[in-house]
Amino acid sequence: MTPPNAPARERLDQEKLVVSALAIADAEGLAAITIRRLATEHGVTPMALYRHFRDKDELIHALADHLLESVPLPEPTDEPWDVQLRALFAALAEVLTPHAEVAPLIPRRILIAPGGLAIAERALDLLARAGFDTDRAAAVGNQALCSVVNLIPFDPATLNIQDLELREDRIRAKRAALARLSPRRYPRITAAADALTGCVIKENFLDLGLDLIISGLRGLPASAPARD
Repeated sequence: MTPPNAPARERLDQEKLVVSALAIADAEGLAAITIRRLATEHGVTPMALYRHFRDKDELIHALADHLLESVPLPEPTDEPWDVQLRALFAALAEVLTPHAEVAPLIPRRILIAPGGLAIAERALDLLARAGFDTDRAAAVGNQALCSVVNLIPFDPATLNIQDLELREDRIRAKRAALARLSPRRYPRITAAADALTGCVIKENFLDLGLDLIISGLRGLPASAPARD
């Protein structure tokens, strides 16, 4: 049992600090996170947090690491490599979707955080099973993981209620701009104006993005093409 007069460093929990910082990032962006702000929210002095994080950079990295540790790694199955790789990418995307502000940090932590290393190892193993040589698997795996992460900021599911209202205003303005285009000069764009502006169905956005990534991997040669 913790004594009532225990020092702040014994009451602070690093995991709770990370969760608090993540909530700030989700609501206000990464720029809103400061050691002082987090200390104030926990009723301690900034010095108490420096016992857990050397600086803001280390705190920010801890957010990305926390998300990577949260990804439930799918169990290996007898399904084809592309089915398993899509499931791995979907698990990563599902964890990142509520945290669009932090998602761009993920590629830099993949080969550092234990959770990221587990994801990278599984992805490289599946690409090796697909026939990619070691260097090619590393290159396409890195590109594919970055592509998954880059889907997150554009997923309509990451928008909050205020953003949705702003989004509707922008859609109307974009639709009006397309309506002014010449159908003779831009027949395909004007014909698809509603689809282009009403754009992506929320439920299908990530599914379509993941399908495109996996389909692209299927069509790649197993080794890098020779260059002149």
